[in-house]
Amino acid sequence: MLNKILIKGGRVVDPASKLDGQYDILVENDKILKIAKDIDVKPDVEIIQLNGDLVVPGLIDMHVHFREPGREDVETIVGGSRVAAKGGFTSVCTMPNTIPVIDNQSLVRFTKMEAEKGDINVFPIASITRGSKGEELSEMGELLQAGAIAFSDDGVPVCDSRVMRRALEYSKMFDVPLLTHAEDLELTDDGIMHEGVNSILLGLKGIPAEAEEVMIARDILLSRLTGGRVHVCHVSSDGAVDLIRKAKQDGILITAEAAPHHFSLTDDAVEIHQSMAKMKPPLRSEIDRLAIIEGLRDGSIDVIATDHAPHSSHEKKQEMEYAPFGIIGLETSVPLMITKLARENDFSYLQLFEKVTSAPAKILKLEKRGALNEGNFADITIIDPNSKVLIDEKFLISKCKNTPFIDEELFGKVLYTICSGKIVYSSN
Repeated sequence: MLNKILIKGGRVVDPASKLDGQYDILVENDKILKIAKDIDVKPDVEIIQLNGDLVVPGLIDMHVHFREPGREDVETIVGGSRVAAKGGFTSVCTMPNTIPVIDNQSLVRFTKMEAEKGDINVFPIASITRGSKGEELSEMGELLQAGAIAFSDDGVPVCDSRVMRRALEYSKMFDVPLLTHAEDLELTDDGIMHEGVNSILLGLKGIPAEAEEVMIARDILLSRLTGGRVHVCHVSSDGAVDLIRKAKQDGILITAEAAPHHFSLTDDAVEIHQSMAKMKPPLRSEIDRLAIIEGLRDGSIDVIATDHAPHSSHEKKQEMEYAPFGIIGLETSVPLMITKLARENDFSYLQLFEKVTSAPAKILKLEKRGALNEGNFADITIIDPNSKVLIDEKFLISKCKNTPFIDEELFGKVLYTICSGKIVYSSN
């Protein structure tokens, strides 16, 4: 029996084709059957009637932490998928810093098997090195055969330049990106927040921006040497954006992402929210925040990714020194993008949604996703950009509530998330 849905009366925004206008979309089973004006259908078709709401390709988050295996008390793959669907995401990439690390075929297959129990697409990223220890390369070919989509040691950097060079050489062979955690651990030196005036006033050990920038510079040079593709995770500093911009101009195969918290907050938030504003890389200065926004505007930063990192309340509410780094982000991403970029910084919707649709799909080579084309998978997100949402404990369905955005009212409400033709979230 055919499953048909007609999305009617929406403003279709498709960055891949530069389409922005009033269109209907007809979905049949798991594919987009037709995109046109005023589509007529038979009575057996389910109709989603909109009032000018945004209809965009299903959102893609290429950087999340679902904690399974090892910390199912914090989050699971199925639970994280449910949270992602509520946030408007139809596809996510899970990072491998689980317990144990995703560095072998059986664990990649386990991730994919668990993901099949959920309602969205989950693409596992495997570790660059065994155990993410930075010493010996993982079996990249075998991991790709098992279903890994890319490689990263996110959470820790690959400090040994020789190992990173070999990893890039292999990544070139397989034509997949390495998602790099840019951090010089010697410069970080057990720091807690951004090194600056606020760290001095609060008496907290600082992390200089150069700890990030030194490693980005190294990886740019190694990419130039090897021809391997580098993707820089969670860019946070003005200097980092400049390095990436210049590398792109020089023809280096580099892409980059920024997290919503880095274009929304500065290190001023640490005094207010304390450990809820503790993340790595840390929230930095207003100059850095504005540089992230400009990097997103001019294309130096290709992608917006949440770095969704759930932590339990008893862990996160410790003293700053002991609390873990990281915040949740899947449910706050759309409201922050709409509020901070579209409304406050005049990003067009085509410009904005490219960062979470066609750009990550291109980097990761996700075929028939990230664009609203006839014949593509029916991954669709519907958003009311003019409705406000209150980010409170009732709004958040994540197991963990570790976010500095609690009690903020933001614009941008996800109305529906449709994955492969199935409605996996409705706000009704």
